[in-house]
Amino acid sequence: MSMKQSSNIEFNFESKKVLVVGGSKGIGKEVCKQFIKAGAEVYCASRTLCDLDKVKSIKCDISKSSDIELLFTKVRQLDYCINVAGTNLCEKIENINEEEWDRVMTINLKSFYQICKRVVEIMKVGKGGRIVNVSSIAGRSKSLVSGVHYTSSKYGVIGLTKQLSKEVSKYNILVNCLCPSQTITEMLEESMTKDELYNLEKSIPIGRIASTSEQALPILFLCSNAASYITGATLDVNGGQL
Repeated sequence: MSMKQSSNIEFNFESKKVLVVGGSKGIGKEVCKQFIKAGAEVYCASRTLCDLDKVKSIKCDISKSSDIELLFTKVRQLDYCINVAGTNLCEKIENINEEEWDRVMTINLKSFYQICKRVVEIMKVGKGGRIVNVSSIAGRSKSLVSGVHYTSSKYGVIGLTKQLSKEVSKYNILVNCLCPSQTITEMLEESMTKDELYNLEKSIPIGRIASTSEQALPILFLCSNAASYITGATLDVNGGQL
């Protein structure tokens, strides 16, 4: 199967401000890169600093409410917010204790609620905006390797997105969800063996695992004028697996 061709898509987000939560690695870092390329002013909130030029990096541990509050003393105007951050654990249910369950749900779901709440306040003042929450193919079906806490949190992100869109679309705040499948990132390579990755590729109708740009560009689409009538949607980017 031949690899994808270089993108023929060009976005223009000049004078726009975007916050990418979890933008120092993987899909989030590619989102930062693509928004910078499109002329946006990009803030990255993550535990580790983003090393991309022109990205305004803010250290933030989204498992801590105090860090999220501090983040929004530094980011006061926004056109777009992309919630990408998350943690992935692969334990079976018999090995998951309550503390681990709570930690995964806090990082993958509670933080999205807390961030969305603050972002909606900002966007109401600004008369509109876009929020894209990144869930997972696991939130549409099940995971090949992850635990019940991870999959439950990713289902929750979809529910959060749909209900929030119903509440805030009247303010011209459009809220959508992306469900990426396995993507070539550090997290994937830590979660699956080489044999598992090989077998996964064979099972994907497109015949390969996604690149980060193939997940990032649909996020930029959801922030573009082309998506002005899309809200409450769940966009599956999974190479035909579902």
